[in-house]
Amino acid sequence: MDCTYCGCRVEDHDPVYVSRGPGGEPTGRFCNYGCLSAHVDAESLAEGTACEWSAAER
Repeated sequence: MDCTYCGCRVEDHDPVYVSRGPGGEPTGRFCNYGCLSAHVDAESLAEGTACEWSAAER
């Protein structure tokens, strides 16, 4: 299987698989956490998420 980010074979590395829910089919395959992190940054996947939490929301 190829890495979602860089296209390398994930089996040749320390792969990370992601899915939409626990135990679900993988929706992304990455060589390692570095490729996963780069993919999140490149696709702006963390913008507007829970990273903007404030104490008033408790």
